Amino acid sequence: MDVAVHAIPADFPAARPVRPRVLLVGTALAVGGCFMVFAGLLGTYIATRADVLASGKPWLPAGSEIPLSPPTMAMVTFALSIITMQWAVYAIGNNDRQHAVMALGLTLLFGFATINATTFLYTQMHLGVRSSPAAVLIYVISGAHIAMTVAAMVFNVVMTVRTLGGEYAGRDREGIVAASMFWYATIAVYAVLWYAIYVTK
Repeated sequence: MDVAVHAIPADFPAARPVRPRVLLVGTALAVGGCFMVFAGLLGTYIATRADVLASGKPWLPAGSEIPLSPPTMAMVTFALSIITMQWAVYAIGNNDRQHAVMALGLTLLFGFATINATTFLYTQMHLGVRSSPAAVLIYVISGAHIAMTVAAMVFNVVMTVRTLGGEYAGRDREGIVAASMFWYATIAVYAVLWYAIYVTK
């Protein structure tokens, strides 16, 4: 039985290539870089604190303190934002843009709240930036985490705009998943920072 073979016209469009997960891979690399930066900073902090305490000197200058309430509230707020971020991922996976945008908006609100808690902590510590090695390290590490939080929030804003534009829906939710990955990494870093700096002091 002869099978007719039809030639493909020259102007026939090529098949659309499968889109690689470039955004997810890039986000994973960025998360790895952030983990390395904070591992180095926290390692320096812990080693310096151990050396100062071993010499018999107090770690924090006289008259300064680190109250636990503001950073703990920030930690609780970050924990709540895990729910809203996952809600956004779930909603966009079910083509529910309205709830996805609502969840992303709540996540941004929680992000602002954690930054507010950290800046309030600064006013309660009575710790000059250059008053001691402890002060320098605390402000550098907590400031770096504020920068990471802002970056995560900007990432969320971009993904919210793209979701409103209809780019992400159903099976294609790479951007929202990537944003959630970076957001969870930001929370993980803060959890370690919260224990190493604010709890153990």
